[in-house]
Amino acid sequence: MDPILLLKALILGIVEGLTEFLPISSTGHLILAGDLLNFNDDRGKLFEIVIQFGAILAVVWEYRERLLKVARGATSDPAAQKFLLNLFVAFLPLAILGLAFGKAIKANLFNPIAVATTFIVGALVILWAERREHKIRIQTVEEMSLADALKLGIAQAFALIPGTSRSGATIIGGLLFGLSRKAATEFSFFLAIPTLGVATFYQLYKERALLNADDIGMWVVGFISAFISAFLCVRWLLRFISSHDFVPFAWYRIAFGLVVLATAQFGWVQWTAN
Repeated sequence: MDPILLLKALILGIVEGLTEFLPISSTGHLILAGDLLNFNDDRGKLFEIVIQFGAILAVVWEYRERLLKVARGATSDPAAQKFLLNLFVAFLPLAILGLAFGKAIKANLFNPIAVATTFIVGALVILWAERREHKIRIQTVEEMSLADALKLGIAQAFALIPGTSRSGATIIGGLLFGLSRKAATEFSFFLAIPTLGVATFYQLYKERALLNADDIGMWVVGFISAFISAFLCVRWLLRFISSHDFVPFAWYRIAFGLVVLATAQFGWVQWTAN
């Protein structure tokens, strides 16, 4: 296996793991990183699907005891059944809208300049949300109703626009709807499991013709690096939100978006789509 290709796999795996659960858009970062590394062809897109699954498993591992408890009580425990139903309801909006508009969105918005613009717009939403008074009525994920789950599912659906951030849309939506930071963040983690899991297997099925045994080494490197970096990021974020808000992520998004727009405007970086 080409060592340069393995290095690209390592970098992209780390990018995926560090950005998937932060409100800064993993899809946006992967589009930009793939563009810089010249790894944004069909082979690169399939690779992104594989490493995304590594990030999902990091959440599964972090919450393994809680998820096992839910699995054991799926047929008998009302609390477990309510949790699963909430996840299903929250998953539906993005799934339905993704099937309806996914192709059009990918054709028109999956480019660095659109992503950079959305980075900045999303940052302004975060700053606005953080300036509002937070009236917390839900302290834990277990207190959520079906209506709360549906609202967060609708919020998550905005992440179909690359650069928005699936986790960011869900978390900020949760804050606006009265969830505590911890509840909004944890529900975002849990919702990632069915959302990204279904998307991963669906895309793998669609792109099965691109599967090649020669790429296994690249997939393994990317998968492992995504898993480890996502696991560390999830633990760090839970500690961070105990004493901080999401404003620093908003300023990061603005700075990052402006850098991309500036490099495109002045020709410092030849992005694939300007």
